[in-house]
Order: sequence, then C-alpha cells, then structure tokens
Amino acid sequence: MAELATIARPYAEALYKSIGTDSAQALVDQLHAVGQVSADAQLRQFADNPKVTSEQVFDLVAAVAKVALSPKVANLLKVVIENGRLSALPEVDAQFRALVNASSGVSDATIVSAFPLDAAQLADTVATLEKRFGRKLNASVQIDESLIGGIRVVVGDEVLDTSIQARLEQMKVALTH
Repeated sequence: MAELATIARPYAEALYKSIGTDSAQALVDQLHAVGQVSADAQLRQFADNPKVTSEQVFDLVAAVAKVALSPKVANLLKVVIENGRLSALPEVDAQFRALVNASSGVSDATIVSAFPLDAAQLADTVATLEKRFGRKLNASVQIDESLIGGIRVVVGDEVLDTSIQARLEQMKVALTH
C-alpha cells in the first residue's frame, strides 16, 4: 500500500487551494477534530465493515468530532470515506496544517515541560521562543515529569532541550568518555 503521506497530499492540497475567503484557522481546527476521530482503531474497523454505508460512517465521524463542519471539510470527509482513505485523514490534517502554517509564516511548537505552565509563563516562553526561532509559533504544552525541570521545545525538525534530564545526560556522557 502507498505511504500515507503520498495518499494524503492531494487531499490536503485540494482543501488548501479551496480556502478562498474561508478562515484557514477554522478549517484547520475542524480538520484536526475530524482527523483525531478518524485515528481511532474501532472507528476504522466500523468503517471497514462492508455492511456499513459511507453515510453512516460520515454521520458517526461528524457526531463524534463535536464540531460544526464547513461545507469544504464535510465534502473532504465524504470523499475520503467514499474512497476508503479514512486512515489517511490524520496525515491529511498534518499536511493541511503545514500548508496553512507555511503560507502564514507560522510554525507549530510543542513545549514539553516538567511542570504545568500558567498563562503568563506560557506567554513569556512563547515570546522568547519566537525571537529564538525567528517566526511566529502556535504552541502546545505537554507535561513530562521525567524532565525533572526546564523545557524541551520541538519546532518542525528543530529541538531546543534545556531540561535537567538533558543536562544530566550530557554530564553522564562527558564523565564516561
């Protein structure tokens, strides 16, 4: 079977080209919700059942996503389901988000912290990171207590690791060599 990225690319590009006057961020959010739902193994098993119609799959995905779908996202979902490509929808979501981000000069950033960040800390951190990476960032925060302290930031293929865990690992390497 073809790689998911290869399958997803035409769908993401078609939706991106159709944006027009629609809010790109609204479509990103809708597609992300639908992509999250379609990643569920039980849902895909239900969709693969030959006794289930594509309308039933569409209705189930739309209901579980709990977002109002624009006509463009709804049409994309219908086409993906009819073509048996529901498993590619999370990749369509990722590629569409990348296209929208590239056109607006924004990047997604994942901030992994040992402790929860309040709104002020997050705003300060994002402002500092935007200066460091030289572009606007859409930040999401994940908690990983194994970092002990500090943060690890992933922006695209760049990683900035200022965690205590990374520093201890560096010391370990330095001491064993």
